[in-house]
Amino acid sequence: MPSRRVVTGRSQEPRRRFAEELRLLRSGRGESLRQVGERLGWDPSTFGKMESGESLGSPEIVEALDQHYGTPGLLLTLWELALADNSQFKERYRQYMAREAEARALWHFSVSLLPGLLQTSAYASEVISLHGSSGSELEHHVNARLGRQKLLEGNDAPPFRTIVSEAVLRTPLRCTKAWQEQLECLLEAADRPNITVQVLPFDAGLHGLASTSLMFLRMPDGTTVAHAENAHRGQLIQESSSVELLLQRYDAMRDQALSPAESRKFIMQLLEELPCEPST
Repeated sequence: MPSRRVVTGRSQEPRRRFAEELRLLRSGRGESLRQVGERLGWDPSTFGKMESGESLGSPEIVEALDQHYGTPGLLLTLWELALADNSQFKERYRQYMAREAEARALWHFSVSLLPGLLQTSAYASEVISLHGSSGSELEHHVNARLGRQKLLEGNDAPPFRTIVSEAVLRTPLRCTKAWQEQLECLLEAADRPNITVQVLPFDAGLHGLASTSLMFLRMPDGTTVAHAENAHRGQLIQESSSVELLLQRYDAMRDQALSPAESRKFIMQLLEELPCEPST
């Protein structure tokens, strides 16, 4: 499997960057648009429009291209960056997504939501719809979020640790079946060798990150950046002393969290407590 590629460089405008990467990958393999279309089962003009920047294509096409070129998650990440740019997302969030795609390790903590990298389609849809998205826009954003999960797949996937407050797991989806599937998905993710899931119980009390959701990203050059967010805004933190302080608080909080094995038992207990849906 090819090594993880750096997303930065060349064009910095997301839509142009996506189109440029498509052209470079195809030309690097010595393929024509017609050959790509034949091998993937789509009209070659579809890929031509994507390479010219006229169209972003669909997440299904982009995922197929990722598989075809052997770049798991890269094109889907660039696609989401381009989609975010289309939707006038703030520049700092686009910067964060670019860094997330390059990260060699990720550490997460949330006081309110499960991490996007481990959300099911139903969970992502309910969360994103709370911010006003609906219809095709909602579908695009959900597909983009699910596409980013490819970052945690494959032999070269980075290690990912998430610590979630007990409150996150005590806040179910409206649909019991969908919530059950989300909890089961969390357990399945915890079984993967590069993913660690921990629960911070209520009885841990207050801690240094009590009002903050964070993602730490260890970059290829060995530095670490942090992204702090709430329901309304996100902040990319790169200043070393600020990141170090947050890391110290994260480590202290991790000592208060349940172990991975204890966390698994906790989630399984939640599953057992779910009400049975009436048979039809």
